[in-house]
Amino acid sequence: PRTITIEGVSGVVQPAEKKAYDDALKAFQNGSLKKADADFSSFTSRFPKSPYVPLALFWGGNSKYANKDCKGATTQLQSLISRYPNHPRVPAAMVTLGNCQLESGNKAAAKKIFSEIVTKYPDSDAAQQAQSLIPATR
Repeated sequence: PRTITIEGVSGVVQPAEKKAYDDALKAFQNGSLKKADADFSSFTSRFPKSPYVPLALFWGGNSKYANKDCKGATTQLQSLISRYPNHPRVPAAMVTLGNCQLESGNKAAAKKIFSEIVTKYPDSDAAQQAQSLIPATR
């Protein structure tokens, strides 16, 4: 096993680990969201030190969101943000968190998240998305 860096996070990756992550991602991309959610959850418990963990949290959170499980998505995405605050997926994770707040009717909380993305990550795609969602929070 060799050390590799995935989106800024380094670690040793076992062959089984890469396959487990790839399989979960395939399920997500194929629209098998319940399977993807289960696969990403089992991935993070089986390989807690994997450099794929932040991505597993990100895609797992998005699987939950797509399954209309905003509470689960929020927990998972907040875990990504608190454990890996500088990860490149954080702005996109925040957009999903804001959407969860918006869909739950928490417009003020959604607005706060969207505004924070625009301020902290002004040049990101996430900032453009957040900017376009702010009017929905009025």
